[in-house]
Amino acid sequence: MKLKDETLGMGLGLLGVAFFAVTLPMTRLATGTHDAPQLSPWFVTLARAALAGCLSVIFLLATRSPLPQRRHWKPLGMAVLGNAIGFPLLLGYALRVVTASHAAVITALLPLVTAAVAAWVLHQRARLGFWVCAVAGSALVVAFSVLRAHQGGSGFGFEWADLLLVGAVFAASIGYIYGAQVTPALGAERVICWVCVLALPVSLPGALWLWPQHAVAASAWGGLLYVGVFSMWAGFFAWYRGLVLGGALRVSQTQLLQPFLSILAAVPLLGEALDGVTLAFAAAVVLTVVIGKQFSRPPTPPNPGGRAISPVR
Repeated sequence: MKLKDETLGMGLGLLGVAFFAVTLPMTRLATGTHDAPQLSPWFVTLARAALAGCLSVIFLLATRSPLPQRRHWKPLGMAVLGNAIGFPLLLGYALRVVTASHAAVITALLPLVTAAVAAWVLHQRARLGFWVCAVAGSALVVAFSVLRAHQGGSGFGFEWADLLLVGAVFAASIGYIYGAQVTPALGAERVICWVCVLALPVSLPGALWLWPQHAVAASAWGGLLYVGVFSMWAGFFAWYRGLVLGGALRVSQTQLLQPFLSILAAVPLLGEALDGVTLAFAAAVVLTVVIGKQFSRPPTPPNPGGRAISPVR
């Protein structure tokens, strides 16, 4: 893998994470809370997939994209289950019960789970130092999220909503990696487009069937529009390409920055103040990502003609 490709991959991964970082507060805006509900989690899940699916149809037709081959359907189907249905549905229901800061405690484990899934599915390997940095970075994110939860007075304790969040983490990880598996053949843009198109037979009629009959706040519609266009569609253009160019094990660790980018987004959206503790934790997490990136390169095989561990070319 060329250094230029690695750098570009990390940059695209960061761009995708920046898009995804706003997903959590926007989803909460769309669904509301248990006491003040807006759009139902089922409707948000189906409507955002339907919106992204319609955009995908336009893109695929405009680029005259060929149909995926038979061997591509299974990974695409897994990405549908993970990214189009599993993650947004479980997250939407959980956010009606727990606060965004509480949810961040659980979803902070996403980079480590994604890296583990990458090692299992894509047969990628990394040195021990990478896993030490991954665990250290995840621990920093969890510690920060717990601190924020306590500062907000919500505390931290496991409840049934935490199981939904754990399920969302695994669903997203599986969707990410199976999508990355077919990206070299289909292209990053076409992968997410085919994922959204495959979901259309369910998402579009389901969204129309569940269309809300009650008054909904404009902010909720705005949240839905964001998660449909950016979280479900445009963000994956950058994310899948980054996973392929930079390597899934390496680029997945940029997700460690996601909680902090979410906090930055919350400044204009929710009026929250940025404090020194946030900046200190962010700097520490960035350091683990940088160090982990160095350890993520496997030792050079003794046989130059041997098969590369990473599928990226």
